[in-house]
Amino acid sequence: MLDAHARRLIDPPLNAFGAVLAARGVTADFVTITGLVLGLSAAFLIAIGWPFLALFLLLASRIADGLDGAVARATTKTDFGGYLDIACDFLFYGAIPFAFVIMNPSANAIAGAFLLTSFYFNGTSFLGYAILAEKHEMETSSQGIKSLYFSNGLLEGTETIVFFVLLCLFPTSFAALAWIFGALCFATATLRLIAARRVFTTKEKQ
Repeated sequence: MLDAHARRLIDPPLNAFGAVLAARGVTADFVTITGLVLGLSAAFLIAIGWPFLALFLLLASRIADGLDGAVARATTKTDFGGYLDIACDFLFYGAIPFAFVIMNPSANAIAGAFLLTSFYFNGTSFLGYAILAEKHEMETSSQGIKSLYFSNGLLEGTETIVFFVLLCLFPTSFAALAWIFGALCFATATLRLIAARRVFTTKEKQ
């Protein structure tokens, strides 16, 4: 819901820095992998009980996640680069909740399982929509220039990062926050399914 607004704020500085990195020979895929390593390192710190320290690596990983696209736009965008980016994103999004489960399984396991299930459903609805959008040659740049069609929803990348920040700041509230965010993820995926039925049924009739 907030991604389009966030992109208008962060894209100009990211594009400028991405151009500098590209000029120095840094590749978009390297930035993507760097972001994943930072994100998984944050998950490791959470798992061993240092969520406050993990917050810095988590935020750095998301900066890298924005920079890889900026570097690609300054050089050459590739299909594999887009594929690598989304795969690394999904691994990161799953690793953070899993880390909180490891940190305190007795308190967080059930809520964490519910949250990861909601991520699975929401991610499937997102990727399925993107596949059908590609089939019907639909395009949008409202969430920035992407390799995949990004359909909007109640919860998008910006909201998820804010959620992860809150988890790191208030780790003892993981279970309560996970139940709430998971429920909103289920709502987002359900609304996307309803929208997909309307949009693609109409297109098939054209």
